[in-house]
Amino acid sequence: KSVVEEAIQAMSLGDYANKLIGGQCYMKGLPSGERRRVSIARELVMRPHILFIDEPLYLLNSVSALLMMVTLKKLASTGCTLIFTIYQSSTEVFGLFDRICLLSNGNTLFFGETLACLQHFSNAGFPCPIMQSPSDHFLRAINTDFDRIISMCKNWQDDHGDFSPMNMDTAVAIRTLEATYKSSADAAAVETMILRLTEKEGPLLKGKGKAGNATRIAVLTWRSLLIMSREWKYYWLRLILFILLTLCIGTVFSGLGHSLSSVMTSVAAIFVFVSFTSLLSISGVGALMKEIKIYATEESNKHSGALVFLFGQLLSSIPFLFLISISTSLIFYFLIGLRDEFSLLIYFVLNFFACLFVNEGLMLVVASLCKDIYWSILTLVCIQVVMMLAAGYFRIRSQLPGPIWMYPLSYIAFHTYSIQGLLENEYLGASFAVGQVRTISGFQALHDAYAISQHSNSKWENLLVLFLMAVGYRILLFILLHFRVRKNISLHRLCQCYLDQATT
Repeated sequence: KSVVEEAIQAMSLGDYANKLIGGQCYMKGLPSGERRRVSIARELVMRPHILFIDEPLYLLNSVSALLMMVTLKKLASTGCTLIFTIYQSSTEVFGLFDRICLLSNGNTLFFGETLACLQHFSNAGFPCPIMQSPSDHFLRAINTDFDRIISMCKNWQDDHGDFSPMNMDTAVAIRTLEATYKSSADAAAVETMILRLTEKEGPLLKGKGKAGNATRIAVLTWRSLLIMSREWKYYWLRLILFILLTLCIGTVFSGLGHSLSSVMTSVAAIFVFVSFTSLLSISGVGALMKEIKIYATEESNKHSGALVFLFGQLLSSIPFLFLISISTSLIFYFLIGLRDEFSLLIYFVLNFFACLFVNEGLMLVVASLCKDIYWSILTLVCIQVVMMLAAGYFRIRSQLPGPIWMYPLSYIAFHTYSIQGLLENEYLGASFAVGQVRTISGFQALHDAYAISQHSNSKWENLLVLFLMAVGYRILLFILLHFRVRKNISLHRLCQCYLDQATT
Protein backbone atom coordinates (compact mmCIF):
# COMPACT_ATOMS: atom_id res chain seq x y z
CA LYS A 1 0.00 0.00 0.00
CA SER A 2 2.83 2.41 0.76
CA VAL A 3 4.28 1.83 -2.73
CA VAL A 4 0.93 2.70 -4.30
CA GLU A 5 0.67 5.85 -2.16
CA GLU A 6 4.15 6.90 -3.26
CA ALA A 7 3.21 6.44 -6.93
CA ILE A 8 0.04 8.49 -6.43
CA GLN A 9 1.96 11.33 -4.81
CA ALA A 10 4.76 11.19 -7.39
CA MET A 11 2.27 11.72 -10.23
CA SER A 12 0.25 14.37 -8.30
CA LEU A 13 -2.88 12.21 -8.25
CA GLY A 14 -3.77 12.73 -4.60
CA ASP A 15 -6.99 14.61 -5.47
CA TYR A 16 -8.15 11.67 -7.63
CA ALA A 17 -7.12 8.77 -5.39
CA ASN A 18 -10.69 7.80 -4.52
CA LYS A 19 -12.29 8.49 -7.90
CA LEU A 20 -13.19 6.05 -10.65
CA ILE A 21 -10.92 6.16 -13.68
CA GLY A 22 -13.93 5.63 -15.96
CA GLY A 23 -13.78 5.40 -19.72
CA GLN A 24 -16.13 2.40 -19.90
CA CYS A 25 -19.84 1.81 -19.51
CA TYR A 26 -20.58 5.51 -20.15
CA MET A 27 -18.78 6.59 -16.97
CA LYS A 28 -17.08 9.96 -17.43
CA GLY A 29 -14.32 9.35 -14.89
CA LEU A 30 -11.00 11.15 -15.08
CA PRO A 31 -9.92 13.52 -17.88
CA SER A 32 -7.43 12.25 -20.47
CA GLY A 33 -4.46 14.01 -18.81
CA GLU A 34 -5.11 12.38 -15.45
CA ARG A 35 -5.63 8.99 -17.10
CA ARG A 36 -2.24 9.38 -18.76
CA ARG A 37 -0.69 10.07 -15.38
CA VAL A 38 -2.45 7.02 -13.94
CA SER A 39 -0.87 4.83 -16.64
CA ILE A 40 2.58 6.17 -15.70
CA ALA A 41 1.84 5.71 -11.99
CA ARG A 42 1.10 2.02 -12.68
CA GLU A 43 4.67 1.64 -13.90
CA LEU A 44 6.06 3.48 -10.87
CA VAL A 45 4.64 0.75 -8.63
CA MET A 46 7.52 -1.42 -9.87
CA ARG A 47 9.97 1.28 -8.68
CA PRO A 48 11.95 1.45 -11.93
CA HIS A 49 15.40 3.05 -12.15
CA ILE A 50 14.68 4.06 -15.75
CA LEU A 51 11.32 4.64 -17.43
CA PHE A 52 10.57 4.74 -21.18
CA ILE A 53 7.40 6.65 -22.13
CA ASP A 54 5.98 6.89 -25.64
CA GLU A 55 4.37 10.29 -26.34
CA PRO A 56 3.23 11.27 -22.83
CA LEU A 57 1.76 14.52 -24.19
CA TYR A 58 -0.29 12.93 -26.99
CA LEU A 59 -3.79 14.49 -27.37
CA LEU A 60 -3.28 16.72 -24.33
CA ASN A 61 -4.08 20.42 -24.41
CA SER A 62 -1.42 22.98 -23.50
CA VAL A 63 -2.38 23.16 -19.82
CA SER A 64 -2.52 19.37 -19.36
CA ALA A 65 0.74 18.94 -21.30
CA LEU A 66 2.55 21.47 -19.10
CA LEU A 67 1.15 19.86 -15.95
CA MET A 68 2.31 16.45 -17.16
CA MET A 69 5.82 17.77 -17.87
CA VAL A 70 6.07 19.48 -14.48
CA THR A 71 5.06 16.19 -12.84
CA LEU A 72 7.64 14.25 -14.85
CA LYS A 73 10.28 16.85 -14.03
CA LYS A 74 9.53 16.40 -10.34
CA LEU A 75 9.75 12.63 -10.76
CA ALA A 76 13.12 12.94 -12.50
CA SER A 77 14.45 14.96 -9.57
CA THR A 78 13.98 11.87 -7.34
CA GLY A 79 16.64 9.96 -9.30
CA CYS A 80 14.49 8.13 -11.86
CA THR A 81 15.75 8.55 -15.43
CA LEU A 82 12.95 9.36 -17.89
CA ILE A 83 13.30 8.82 -21.62
CA PHE A 84 10.32 9.63 -23.82
CA THR A 85 9.43 10.54 -27.37
CA ILE A 86 7.74 13.77 -28.35
CA TYR A 87 6.78 15.23 -31.70
CA GLN A 88 5.56 18.71 -30.78
CA SER A 89 5.97 20.84 -27.67
CA SER A 90 5.36 24.37 -26.48
CA THR A 91 8.14 26.70 -25.38
CA GLU A 92 7.35 26.08 -21.70
CA VAL A 93 7.47 22.30 -22.15
CA PHE A 94 10.67 22.52 -24.17
CA GLY A 95 12.36 24.50 -21.40
CA LEU A 96 11.80 21.66 -18.91
CA PHE A 97 13.97 19.13 -20.83
CA ASP A 98 17.43 18.40 -19.43
CA ARG A 99 18.78 16.80 -22.59
CA ILE A 100 17.25 16.27 -26.02
CA CYS A 101 17.97 14.03 -28.98
CA LEU A 102 16.80 15.13 -32.42
CA LEU A 103 16.27 12.32 -34.94
CA SER A 104 15.32 12.39 -38.60
CA ASN A 105 14.93 9.19 -40.63
CA GLY A 106 16.99 7.35 -38.01
CA ASN A 107 19.90 9.79 -38.14
CA THR A 108 21.06 11.71 -35.08
CA LEU A 109 21.09 15.46 -35.73
CA PHE A 110 21.80 16.49 -32.15
CA PHE A 111 22.19 14.91 -28.74
CA GLY A 112 23.09 17.01 -25.74
CA GLU A 113 21.87 19.63 -23.32
CA THR A 114 18.76 21.56 -24.31
CA LEU A 115 20.33 25.04 -24.30
CA ALA A 116 23.26 23.85 -26.44
CA CYS A 117 20.83 22.85 -29.22
CA LEU A 118 20.14 26.49 -30.09
CA GLN A 119 23.86 27.13 -30.54
CA HIS A 120 24.16 23.96 -32.62
CA PHE A 121 21.51 25.18 -35.08
CA SER A 122 23.17 28.59 -35.25
CA ASN A 123 26.55 27.02 -36.04
CA ALA A 124 24.92 25.01 -38.82
CA GLY A 125 23.49 28.17 -40.36
CA PHE A 126 19.90 27.79 -39.11
CA PRO A 127 19.50 30.23 -36.21
CA CYS A 128 16.15 30.36 -34.49
CA PRO A 129 14.14 33.47 -35.43
CA ILE A 130 13.44 35.87 -32.59
CA MET A 131 9.65 35.54 -32.73
CA GLN A 132 9.60 31.75 -33.19
CA SER A 133 9.47 28.96 -30.62
CA PRO A 134 12.69 26.87 -30.52
CA SER A 135 10.77 23.60 -30.64
CA ASP A 136 8.79 24.76 -33.70
CA HIS A 137 12.00 25.86 -35.38
CA PHE A 138 13.69 22.49 -34.75
CA LEU A 139 10.66 20.58 -36.03
CA ARG A 140 10.44 22.76 -39.13
CA ALA A 141 14.12 22.15 -39.90
CA ILE A 142 14.22 18.34 -39.56
CA ASN A 143 10.73 17.17 -40.59
CA THR A 144 10.73 16.18 -44.27
CA ASP A 145 6.93 16.44 -44.40
CA PHE A 146 7.36 20.19 -44.73
CA ASP A 147 8.81 19.70 -48.23
CA ARG A 148 5.33 18.90 -49.49
CA ILE A 149 4.08 22.16 -48.04
CA ILE A 150 6.94 23.98 -49.78
CA SER A 151 5.92 22.53 -53.15
CA MET A 152 2.34 23.66 -52.54
CA CYS A 153 3.36 27.15 -51.47
CA LYS A 154 6.22 27.89 -53.86
CA ASN A 155 4.04 30.29 -55.87
CA TRP A 156 2.08 31.46 -52.86
CA GLN A 157 2.59 35.05 -51.80
CA ASP A 158 0.96 36.87 -48.94
CA ASP A 159 0.43 40.59 -48.55
CA HIS A 160 4.06 41.09 -47.49
CA GLY A 161 5.69 39.24 -50.35
CA ASP A 162 6.99 35.68 -50.36
CA PHE A 163 5.77 33.20 -47.79
CA SER A 164 9.20 33.27 -46.17
CA PRO A 165 8.74 30.66 -43.40
CA MET A 166 8.45 28.03 -46.12
CA ASN A 167 11.71 28.83 -47.88
CA MET A 168 13.90 26.41 -45.90
CA ASP A 169 14.93 23.25 -47.80
CA THR A 170 14.45 20.44 -45.26
CA ALA A 171 16.73 17.93 -46.99
CA VAL A 172 19.60 20.43 -47.08
CA ALA A 173 18.98 21.36 -43.44
CA ILE A 174 19.09 17.70 -42.35
CA ARG A 175 22.36 17.01 -44.19
CA THR A 176 23.95 20.16 -42.81
CA LEU A 177 22.81 19.54 -39.24
CA GLU A 178 23.99 15.92 -39.34
CA ALA A 179 27.42 16.88 -40.68
CA THR A 180 27.75 19.70 -38.15
CA TYR A 181 26.82 17.42 -35.28
CA LYS A 182 29.28 14.66 -36.29
CA SER A 183 32.12 17.17 -36.21
CA SER A 184 31.02 18.83 -32.99
CA ALA A 185 32.34 18.41 -29.47
CA ASP A 186 28.93 17.14 -28.35
CA ALA A 187 29.17 14.09 -30.63
CA ALA A 188 32.71 13.36 -29.46
CA ALA A 189 31.61 13.61 -25.83
CA VAL A 190 28.73 11.19 -26.45
CA GLU A 191 31.04 8.67 -28.16
CA THR A 192 33.51 8.90 -25.28
CA MET A 193 30.74 8.38 -22.74
CA ILE A 194 29.42 5.33 -24.61
CA LEU A 195 32.89 3.75 -24.76
CA ARG A 196 33.48 4.43 -21.08
CA LEU A 197 30.14 2.94 -20.07
CA THR A 198 30.50 -0.18 -22.22
CA GLU A 199 33.97 -0.94 -20.89
CA LYS A 200 32.98 -0.48 -17.26
CA GLU A 201 31.15 -3.20 -15.36
CA GLY A 202 28.53 -1.55 -13.24
CA PRO A 203 26.96 -2.97 -10.09
CA LEU A 204 23.98 -5.26 -10.39
CA LEU A 205 20.72 -3.44 -9.84
CA LYS A 206 18.85 -4.92 -6.93
CA GLY A 207 15.08 -5.08 -7.03
CA LYS A 208 13.23 -2.91 -4.54
CA GLY A 209 10.68 -5.57 -3.71
CA LYS A 210 8.09 -7.49 -5.68
CA ALA A 211 4.74 -8.85 -4.62
CA GLY A 212 4.40 -12.63 -4.40
CA ASN A 213 2.18 -14.70 -6.65
CA ALA A 214 -0.49 -15.09 -3.96
CA THR A 215 -0.72 -11.31 -3.50
CA ARG A 216 -0.88 -10.68 -7.24
CA ILE A 217 -3.58 -13.33 -7.69
CA ALA A 218 -5.61 -11.74 -4.88
CA VAL A 219 -5.23 -8.27 -6.40
CA LEU A 220 -6.17 -9.46 -9.89
CA THR A 221 -9.18 -11.36 -8.53
CA TRP A 222 -10.40 -8.30 -6.63
CA ARG A 223 -9.84 -6.07 -9.67
CA SER A 224 -11.80 -8.44 -11.92
CA LEU A 225 -14.66 -8.54 -9.43
CA LEU A 226 -14.74 -4.74 -9.40
CA ILE A 227 -14.81 -4.65 -13.20
CA MET A 228 -17.67 -7.16 -13.20
CA SER A 229 -19.66 -5.02 -10.77
CA ARG A 230 -19.19 -1.94 -12.98
CA GLU A 231 -19.39 -3.32 -16.53
CA TRP A 232 -23.15 -3.75 -16.74
CA LYS A 233 -23.25 -4.39 -20.49
CA TYR A 234 -20.90 -7.38 -20.27
CA TYR A 235 -22.08 -8.89 -16.99
CA TRP A 236 -25.35 -7.61 -15.55
CA LEU A 237 -26.98 -7.22 -18.94
CA ARG A 238 -25.81 -10.73 -19.80
CA LEU A 239 -27.37 -12.03 -16.58
CA ILE A 240 -30.67 -10.35 -17.52
CA LEU A 241 -30.51 -11.90 -21.00
CA PHE A 242 -29.87 -15.34 -19.47
CA ILE A 243 -32.92 -14.97 -17.25
CA LEU A 244 -35.09 -13.75 -20.13
CA LEU A 245 -33.95 -16.61 -22.37
CA THR A 246 -34.64 -19.14 -19.61
CA LEU A 247 -38.09 -17.66 -19.07
CA CYS A 248 -38.80 -18.00 -22.79
CA ILE A 249 -37.64 -21.64 -22.87
CA GLY A 250 -39.43 -22.43 -19.62
CA THR A 251 -42.75 -20.96 -20.73
CA VAL A 252 -42.60 -22.73 -24.09
CA PHE A 253 -42.03 -26.11 -22.36
CA SER A 254 -43.94 -25.28 -19.17
CA GLY A 255 -45.95 -27.86 -17.27
CA LEU A 256 -44.40 -30.95 -18.83
CA GLY A 257 -44.20 -32.78 -15.52
CA HIS A 258 -42.61 -36.14 -14.97
CA SER A 259 -44.62 -38.55 -17.10
CA LEU A 260 -44.01 -41.06 -19.86
CA SER A 261 -45.75 -38.92 -22.45
CA SER A 262 -43.45 -35.97 -21.75
CA VAL A 263 -40.12 -37.77 -22.14
CA MET A 264 -39.42 -36.70 -25.71
CA THR A 265 -40.43 -33.10 -25.01
CA SER A 266 -38.30 -33.00 -21.83
CA VAL A 267 -35.26 -34.13 -23.80
CA ALA A 268 -35.92 -31.34 -26.31
CA ALA A 269 -36.31 -28.78 -23.48
CA ILE A 270 -33.02 -29.76 -21.82
CA PHE A 271 -31.20 -29.73 -25.16
CA VAL A 272 -32.56 -26.28 -26.03
CA PHE A 273 -31.70 -24.97 -22.55
CA VAL A 274 -28.08 -26.16 -22.62
CA SER A 275 -27.44 -25.26 -26.28
CA PHE A 276 -29.07 -21.83 -26.37
CA THR A 277 -27.54 -20.65 -23.09
CA SER A 278 -24.13 -21.78 -24.36
CA LEU A 279 -24.67 -19.71 -27.49
CA LEU A 280 -25.75 -16.72 -25.40
CA SER A 281 -22.53 -16.99 -23.37
CA ILE A 282 -20.63 -15.84 -26.46
CA SER A 283 -21.90 -12.32 -25.72
CA GLY A 284 -19.26 -12.14 -22.99
CA VAL A 285 -16.29 -12.66 -25.31
CA GLY A 286 -15.69 -8.90 -25.46
CA ALA A 287 -15.02 -8.75 -21.72
CA LEU A 288 -12.66 -11.74 -21.95
CA MET A 289 -10.74 -10.11 -24.79
CA LYS A 290 -10.32 -6.98 -22.67
CA GLU A 291 -8.88 -9.08 -19.85
CA ILE A 292 -6.44 -10.78 -22.24
CA LYS A 293 -5.40 -7.39 -23.65
CA ILE A 294 -4.74 -6.05 -20.14
CA TYR A 295 -2.79 -9.20 -19.34
CA ALA A 296 -0.63 -8.78 -22.47
CA THR A 297 0.23 -5.21 -21.42
CA GLU A 298 1.01 -6.17 -17.84
CA GLU A 299 3.00 -9.24 -18.86
CA SER A 300 5.16 -7.18 -21.21
CA ASN A 301 5.99 -4.92 -18.23
CA LYS A 302 6.61 -7.95 -15.95
CA HIS A 303 3.65 -7.00 -13.74
CA SER A 304 1.89 -10.30 -14.23
CA GLY A 305 2.33 -13.81 -15.55
CA ALA A 306 0.25 -16.41 -17.34
CA LEU A 307 -0.32 -18.46 -14.18
CA VAL A 308 -1.23 -15.40 -12.09
CA PHE A 309 -3.68 -14.19 -14.72
CA LEU A 310 -5.17 -17.68 -15.09
CA PHE A 311 -5.90 -18.08 -11.38
CA GLY A 312 -7.09 -14.49 -10.98
CA GLN A 313 -9.54 -14.81 -13.87
CA LEU A 314 -10.66 -18.23 -12.66
CA LEU A 315 -11.43 -17.12 -9.10
CA SER A 316 -13.21 -13.96 -10.22
CA SER A 317 -15.42 -15.76 -12.76
CA ILE A 318 -16.71 -18.44 -10.37
CA PRO A 319 -19.16 -16.16 -8.43
CA PHE A 320 -20.64 -14.74 -11.63
CA LEU A 321 -21.05 -18.16 -13.24
CA PHE A 322 -22.63 -19.50 -10.05
CA LEU A 323 -25.05 -16.58 -10.03
CA ILE A 324 -26.08 -17.33 -13.60
CA SER A 325 -26.34 -21.08 -13.06
CA ILE A 326 -28.42 -20.80 -9.86
CA SER A 327 -30.85 -18.17 -11.16
CA THR A 328 -31.46 -19.80 -14.54
CA SER A 329 -31.54 -23.38 -13.22
CA LEU A 330 -34.20 -22.56 -10.63
CA ILE A 331 -36.39 -20.86 -13.24
CA PHE A 332 -36.03 -23.68 -15.78
CA TYR A 333 -36.31 -26.52 -13.27
CA PHE A 334 -39.62 -25.45 -11.76
CA LEU A 335 -41.21 -24.10 -14.96
CA ILE A 336 -40.60 -27.40 -16.74
CA GLY A 337 -41.78 -29.40 -13.74
CA LEU A 338 -38.87 -31.79 -13.27
CA ARG A 339 -38.69 -34.17 -10.30
CA ASP A 340 -39.18 -32.35 -7.04
CA GLU A 341 -36.14 -33.54 -5.10
CA PHE A 342 -33.52 -31.26 -3.57
CA SER A 343 -30.55 -33.51 -4.42
CA LEU A 344 -31.62 -33.63 -8.07
CA LEU A 345 -31.93 -29.84 -8.14
CA ILE A 346 -28.43 -29.43 -6.67
CA TYR A 347 -26.98 -31.71 -9.35
CA PHE A 348 -28.83 -29.74 -12.04
CA VAL A 349 -27.21 -26.50 -10.81
CA LEU A 350 -23.74 -28.09 -10.59
CA ASN A 351 -24.05 -29.58 -14.06
CA PHE A 352 -25.10 -26.30 -15.63
CA PHE A 353 -22.35 -24.44 -13.76
CA ALA A 354 -19.78 -26.92 -15.12
CA CYS A 355 -21.22 -26.41 -18.62
CA LEU A 356 -20.78 -22.62 -18.35
CA PHE A 357 -17.33 -23.16 -16.84
CA VAL A 358 -16.21 -25.26 -19.82
CA ASN A 359 -17.75 -22.81 -22.27
CA GLU A 360 -15.87 -19.88 -20.74
CA GLY A 361 -12.61 -21.82 -21.04
CA LEU A 362 -13.37 -22.41 -24.71
CA MET A 363 -14.09 -18.70 -25.21
CA LEU A 364 -10.81 -17.74 -23.54
CA VAL A 365 -8.88 -20.07 -25.83
CA VAL A 366 -10.55 -18.71 -28.98
CA ALA A 367 -10.17 -15.09 -27.82
CA SER A 368 -6.45 -15.59 -27.16
CA LEU A 369 -6.03 -17.08 -30.64
CA CYS A 370 -8.06 -14.60 -32.69
CA LYS A 371 -7.64 -11.33 -30.76
CA ASP A 372 -10.39 -9.84 -32.90
CA ILE A 373 -13.96 -9.73 -31.62
CA TYR A 374 -15.57 -10.39 -35.01
CA TRP A 375 -13.45 -13.46 -35.76
CA SER A 376 -13.77 -14.68 -32.18
CA ILE A 377 -17.58 -14.56 -32.26
CA LEU A 378 -17.72 -16.13 -35.71
CA THR A 379 -15.38 -18.94 -34.66
CA LEU A 380 -17.26 -19.61 -31.43
CA VAL A 381 -20.65 -19.72 -33.16
CA CYS A 382 -19.34 -22.24 -35.68
CA ILE A 383 -17.81 -24.39 -32.92
CA GLN A 384 -21.01 -24.28 -30.87
CA VAL A 385 -23.20 -25.27 -33.83
CA VAL A 386 -20.94 -28.21 -34.70
CA MET A 387 -20.97 -29.36 -31.06
CA MET A 388 -24.77 -29.12 -30.96
CA LEU A 389 -25.01 -31.32 -34.06
CA ALA A 390 -22.71 -33.93 -32.46
CA ALA A 391 -24.37 -33.83 -29.02
CA GLY A 392 -26.63 -36.84 -29.72
CA TYR A 393 -29.99 -35.07 -29.87
CA PHE A 394 -30.62 -34.83 -33.60
CA ARG A 395 -29.30 -38.35 -34.00
CA ILE A 396 -28.49 -40.81 -31.22
CA ARG A 397 -24.80 -40.81 -30.46
CA SER A 398 -24.28 -44.50 -31.34
CA GLN A 399 -25.83 -43.92 -34.78
CA LEU A 400 -23.64 -40.97 -35.74
CA PRO A 401 -21.19 -41.53 -38.63
CA GLY A 402 -17.99 -42.97 -37.17
CA PRO A 403 -15.38 -40.69 -38.70
CA ILE A 404 -15.47 -37.10 -37.51
CA TRP A 405 -18.99 -36.90 -36.05
CA MET A 406 -18.78 -39.68 -33.49
CA TYR A 407 -15.00 -39.73 -33.21
CA PRO A 408 -13.91 -37.18 -32.10
CA LEU A 409 -16.66 -34.51 -32.25
CA SER A 410 -19.25 -36.22 -30.03
CA TYR A 411 -16.55 -36.77 -27.40
CA ILE A 412 -15.19 -33.22 -27.64
CA ALA A 413 -18.61 -31.54 -27.41
CA PHE A 414 -19.31 -30.56 -23.81
CA HIS A 415 -23.03 -30.46 -24.69
CA THR A 416 -22.95 -34.27 -24.85
CA TYR A 417 -21.87 -34.73 -21.23
CA SER A 418 -24.04 -31.93 -19.87
CA ILE A 419 -27.25 -33.14 -21.54
CA GLN A 420 -26.49 -36.78 -20.78
CA GLY A 421 -25.85 -36.00 -17.12
CA LEU A 422 -29.04 -33.94 -16.78
CA LEU A 423 -31.15 -36.70 -18.38
CA GLU A 424 -29.55 -39.36 -16.18
CA ASN A 425 -30.24 -37.16 -13.18
CA GLU A 426 -33.91 -36.96 -14.12
CA TYR A 427 -34.68 -40.46 -15.39
CA LEU A 428 -32.32 -42.95 -13.73
CA GLY A 429 -34.13 -44.52 -10.77
CA ALA A 430 -37.51 -43.35 -12.05
CA SER A 431 -40.31 -45.61 -13.29
CA PHE A 432 -43.39 -45.02 -15.41
CA ALA A 433 -46.68 -46.93 -15.44
CA VAL A 434 -47.77 -48.51 -18.70
CA GLY A 435 -51.38 -49.39 -18.32
CA GLN A 436 -52.54 -50.68 -14.93
CA VAL A 437 -50.08 -53.55 -14.46
CA ARG A 438 -46.78 -52.97 -16.25
CA THR A 439 -44.10 -50.35 -15.45
CA ILE A 440 -40.93 -49.41 -17.29
CA SER A 441 -37.78 -47.75 -15.99
CA GLY A 442 -36.64 -44.27 -16.90
CA PHE A 443 -33.75 -45.76 -18.87
CA GLN A 444 -36.19 -47.77 -21.03
CA ALA A 445 -38.43 -44.74 -21.52
CA LEU A 446 -35.48 -42.66 -22.68
CA HIS A 447 -33.81 -45.38 -24.76
CA ASP A 448 -35.18 -44.28 -28.14
CA ALA A 449 -34.81 -40.54 -27.45
CA TYR A 450 -31.27 -40.18 -26.08
CA ALA A 451 -28.42 -42.53 -25.24
CA ILE A 452 -27.65 -42.65 -21.50
CA SER A 453 -25.91 -45.13 -19.24
CA GLN A 454 -27.64 -47.45 -16.74
CA HIS A 455 -25.00 -47.05 -14.04
CA SER A 456 -26.13 -45.09 -11.00
CA ASN A 457 -22.87 -43.10 -10.89
CA SER A 458 -22.83 -42.24 -14.58
CA LYS A 459 -24.21 -38.73 -14.02
CA TRP A 460 -21.31 -37.96 -11.67
CA GLU A 461 -18.90 -39.32 -14.25
CA ASN A 462 -20.34 -36.88 -16.79
CA LEU A 463 -19.96 -34.06 -14.27
CA LEU A 464 -16.36 -35.07 -13.67
CA VAL A 465 -15.70 -35.06 -17.43
CA LEU A 466 -17.07 -31.50 -17.64
CA PHE A 467 -14.74 -30.27 -14.90
CA LEU A 468 -11.80 -32.07 -16.51
CA MET A 469 -12.63 -30.38 -19.82
CA ALA A 470 -12.70 -27.01 -18.03
CA VAL A 471 -9.26 -27.72 -16.58
CA GLY A 472 -8.01 -28.88 -19.99
CA TYR A 473 -9.15 -25.68 -21.72
CA ARG A 474 -7.38 -23.59 -19.10
CA ILE A 475 -4.18 -25.58 -19.44
CA LEU A 476 -4.38 -24.92 -23.18
CA LEU A 477 -5.02 -21.25 -22.40
CA PHE A 478 -1.92 -21.17 -20.20
CA ILE A 479 0.18 -22.52 -23.08
CA LEU A 480 -1.28 -20.00 -25.52
CA LEU A 481 -0.78 -17.08 -23.14
CA HIS A 482 2.77 -18.17 -22.43
CA PHE A 483 3.75 -18.30 -26.11
CA ARG A 484 1.30 -16.56 -28.41
CA VAL A 485 0.39 -13.51 -26.33
CA ARG A 486 4.02 -12.93 -25.34
CA LYS A 487 5.05 -12.96 -29.00
CA ASN A 488 1.92 -10.99 -30.02
CA ILE A 489 0.86 -13.67 -32.50
CA SER A 490 -2.79 -14.16 -33.41
CA LEU A 491 -4.51 -16.70 -35.62
CA HIS A 492 -6.07 -13.95 -37.73
CA ARG A 493 -2.64 -12.35 -38.27
CA LEU A 494 -1.10 -15.68 -39.29
CA CYS A 495 -3.91 -16.32 -41.78
CA GLN A 496 -3.50 -12.80 -43.19
CA CYS A 497 0.24 -13.35 -43.61
CA TYR A 498 -0.36 -16.59 -45.49
CA LEU A 499 -2.92 -14.89 -47.74
CA ASP A 500 -0.49 -12.04 -48.47
CA GLN A 501 2.24 -14.55 -49.36
CA ALA A 502 -0.14 -16.45 -51.61
CA THR A 503 -1.19 -13.32 -53.50
CA THR A 504 2.42 -12.19 -54.01
